[in-house]
Amino acid sequence: MSGARTLLQMAGAPARTPDLARAALVVIDAQREYVDGLVPLAGIAPALDALGRVLQAARAAGAPVIHVAHRGKAGSGGPFDPEGQGFGFAAPALPAPGEAVVEKGLPNAFAGTTLIDLLRATGRGEIVFAGFMTHMCVSATARAALDLGFASFVVGDACATRALPDPLGGADIPAEQVHRTALAEIADRFAFVVRADALR
Repeated sequence: MSGARTLLQMAGAPARTPDLARAALVVIDAQREYVDGLVPLAGIAPALDALGRVLQAARAAGAPVIHVAHRGKAGSGGPFDPEGQGFGFAAPALPAPGEAVVEKGLPNAFAGTTLIDLLRATGRGEIVFAGFMTHMCVSATARAALDLGFASFVVGDACATRALPDPLGGADIPAEQVHRTALAEIADRFAFVVRADALR
């Protein structure tokens, strides 16, 4: 058993899981670019499967669901080009009728979007985050949510990422290590990290 403690633990915050009857679900960038596009992620298939279960639980509980889509430069042929196939949502994370969709251009899904207004309109003070990539848009958005006064949860097994180059010149950092480290950073202070099957 680990002897390390998070800042949340040091502050006496008990570990808990979200109550979907009091939370909103924000699905971040569950787009085909990460499945069969220009930025394929390690572990994307099981993460999408877990994300499908999260969506099912949220909808069954009547939780508001908001989908975020990253929008790249139109016609560029690059990642998240809205004119390309990679921009579309990936199954089983397709928006259901009536669920809001927000487009963003930065990692933080609150930056320059209507996400904060949509969340405040739900009247719910807790957010459950899931999606891609763990170290990038999920992390940036969960960190921002703390500044905005929300209690947040990140569904760790409903997220995924990719290997990254070592900026200090070592070997590439494997995707699983990037993923686990990003979740550890989030769990230290910004949000509780939970598993999909813990959601009710």
